[in-house]
Amino acid sequence: MTLDAARATPGRQDDSAALAASIGARFERLPLCRWQVMVRLVVGAVTFFEAFDQLLIAYALPDLRDEWHLGTTQVTALMTVGSIGMLIGALASGRLADRIGRVKVIAGCIALSGICNLALTLCTSPEPFMAIRFVQGMAIGGEVPIAATFIAEITRAHQRGRFVLLYELVFPAGLTAGALLAAWLVPVLGWRWVFALAAVPGLLCFALARWVPESPRWLADHGRHDEALTTMASIEEKVERITGAPLPDPAPARPVPPAPHKSGLRELLTGRYGKRTLVIGLLWFTGYFANYGITSWLPTIYEGHFDLSLSTALLYSTVTSCAGLAGCLVVALTVDRVGRRNTVIWCMAAAALCLLLLGLLAGDSAEGVLAWTSLASVFLFGSNICLYLYTPELFPTRIRALGSSVGGAMNRLGVILGPIVVGAIYAGGAIGTVFVTLAAVALVGSLSAAVGAEETSGRTLEDVAP
Repeated sequence: MTLDAARATPGRQDDSAALAASIGARFERLPLCRWQVMVRLVVGAVTFFEAFDQLLIAYALPDLRDEWHLGTTQVTALMTVGSIGMLIGALASGRLADRIGRVKVIAGCIALSGICNLALTLCTSPEPFMAIRFVQGMAIGGEVPIAATFIAEITRAHQRGRFVLLYELVFPAGLTAGALLAAWLVPVLGWRWVFALAAVPGLLCFALARWVPESPRWLADHGRHDEALTTMASIEEKVERITGAPLPDPAPARPVPPAPHKSGLRELLTGRYGKRTLVIGLLWFTGYFANYGITSWLPTIYEGHFDLSLSTALLYSTVTSCAGLAGCLVVALTVDRVGRRNTVIWCMAAAALCLLLLGLLAGDSAEGVLAWTSLASVFLFGSNICLYLYTPELFPTRIRALGSSVGGAMNRLGVILGPIVVGAIYAGGAIGTVFVTLAAVALVGSLSAAVGAEETSGRTLEDVAP
């Protein structure tokens, strides 16, 4: 499709909302082909290495503790400062991506994370190390929700769930790869060289600039009509060249009301989007509170409560994490048929049931804990990965990244508070109470989705959130 033809479409209007709707209709007619896969691979590589960076600190800590003679308080600070940075980065990146663009923020985050890795290799004391980890945490926390937003905006409604969630699997894959590679390299090269190697993926910012276009939906929403049409026409030409067939005519775009004057944080927290923000925030918080409340303490519970060897404790914990990855894959392949709302409701409810039964009946043996936490993780991981798909669908282009970033911030809050609460309960020796508490949290998430979540499966972004 030529640029002149693109300019002749009904979307060539001064009204940004109408143009955005027209571009949405044009995305709906694009068949899945190598172009979407290429974009998903490039952005996915960025997310993969951000996950890699997130986990490196856990494997560098033994060397850091010995080299700098760190106490327990300093070790805890080194572990948590990155998560605090992720929380702040998630909040800040949404507003920034809604103002300057999705691709710029994603590229900036991976570049900043790479620079931070280089700077970490120069640290000779814990204080500058923590400061740099905080900044790197902001980059990691900022990239993930914006990447999910961008992928959603370039994907048509048909099988959007499978396409987006297969992309989202790169983050847990990056965590797994980071664990395996760091466990092998840190003893051989030392922590400084591992962080130096981790800086290399920062060069992906140039790949983003070369191969990944800005979201045409975002360009249209920001009044950059010529750029939006040029970018959309370029995408269509690439798809036609790859498929070797002309594209069908787009369906008529539904009329879209103009954006309200209170767009931004005020719109996000009021009216129909205020309710969605509240519900999605609860889902992110409860899902990750329960998830990390389990996974962060399992090795300690196995070793301290059941007197298992460290290698066995780590093996059991790894089995639970692998079960969670299997749950992610199942949800990715079924979410378009089951629906987003039903997936979250029933996955959270099933996780709550597993944890309740564990707390009441099976918490007296390591094998019982292994079996029931693994089953609970299938459902918790599945529900949580669904939120990466569901959240961007609930908000219009003008505040989509901001809405996604609120979810990312509540995610981080759950990641921080879950292990703290579980640790406080476990310190009292009440292991059954730990799992009953996590079951209650998961049940709150399920009920929140049942009461307030809206179904988005099979609907265009403009239809769900005008």
